[in-house]
Amino acid sequence: MWYLFYNLLILPPLWLAFRILWLFNRKVRRGMRGRHFSLQRLRVFIRNNPGSRRLWVHASSMGEFEQAKPIIEALRECDPELVIIASFFSPSGYENNQRYRPVDAVVYLPFDSSGNARRFLALMQPTAAVFIRYDVWPNHIWACRRMGIPVMLANATLREHSGRLLPVLRGLHRHVYGSMHTILTVSDEDARAFRSLRTEGPHIEVVGDTRYDRVTGKAALSRRRLLIPEHILGGKHVIVAGSSWPEDEEMLLPALLSLLEHDPRLLCILVPHEPTLDHLEDLEYRLNGDVSSLRFSYLQSWNGERVLIVDSIGILLPLYAVADVAFVGGGFKSNVHNTLEPAAYGIPVLYGPKIGNSREAKHLAEAGGGFIVRSSDEVLDTLQTLLADDGKRHKAGAAAGHFVSERSGSTAHILTHLLPMLART
Repeated sequence: MWYLFYNLLILPPLWLAFRILWLFNRKVRRGMRGRHFSLQRLRVFIRNNPGSRRLWVHASSMGEFEQAKPIIEALRECDPELVIIASFFSPSGYENNQRYRPVDAVVYLPFDSSGNARRFLALMQPTAAVFIRYDVWPNHIWACRRMGIPVMLANATLREHSGRLLPVLRGLHRHVYGSMHTILTVSDEDARAFRSLRTEGPHIEVVGDTRYDRVTGKAALSRRRLLIPEHILGGKHVIVAGSSWPEDEEMLLPALLSLLEHDPRLLCILVPHEPTLDHLEDLEYRLNGDVSSLRFSYLQSWNGERVLIVDSIGILLPLYAVADVAFVGGGFKSNVHNTLEPAAYGIPVLYGPKIGNSREAKHLAEAGGGFIVRSSDEVLDTLQTLLADDGKRHKAGAAAGHFVSERSGSTAHILTHLLPMLART
């Protein structure tokens, strides 16, 4: 019944929506075109790499795939002969991971029709499959079950008030999740929600979140990259504001200007989420009437400027390594960005109140390593307190570092379930 419900009532409108979006959305057009060519490349790859054991890893986009990387890299170390194929729904994941060496092939997930799923799996013939977080496509899951391919859902989340638990969709998702082999959840709350579906098939267990392993590993690597010379950093308090939007900067900049006026040792590093030319020029205009600033690409010309504005992407993590305090953007726009990245360095983290998408931001504040600020005055007061009191700052930083370290280790637990799935004949 649920197979017919999904394929007759849900899938056709979904396909129509994609076709309409194709007319107006460049990202959707890239994805539709890319799906055709990626399957051709997969055929060539399979023909040239007839390995007996293959793992299929699926993630929605680039952010979710970051959670898969600790699993993939750990597998690559303990089983170098395993063939790993990664698939994505979104162009961001597909395009940005073409050169990710630990995987052998990167493809788009075909549209979730029954025929597409059957052909895709018949071509790939994976030994096992791992889906990350929540991007679960029913026909592909059902095709795996029919073909005897065990499926794991890792970093699984299911909120108590999730739409997946609404009356009609509840039955559909009971059928989909019940077709899986193993569901490994982030928290006890998630495990209870999955068990409330009363699925009979999968083993459900709480193992934690690989994001903590990921940020811990990235922090260790980033500490080796010294992007700012010591003569600039020496003797200074450093604030790094990462992934900021204009809405965040409305609250942050007045506080920073006040601090810069009264603290000659302060160095501020602004890392806009979107470093477009207009955004950079707006930041410079708002700052230069009161304080000198310099774009990061001209760092070799530094002449005592108090604010550095990062005009490129991809260097935020090593910048957190030199910070005494971090501010994470998004919390004054729609949803806060990654608060775990700066916390992994053992520094206090400030962010705005919009944290509904981020359990860890809420728990980090409860642990004493994060600070939810709701106005420019609160930003100023919190930063003043942390910068003026070394003891409070170090205590909050230690709490942030401990918050991340004590939750690390889920990758090892996931492998204890995944390796037996891969060992089957």
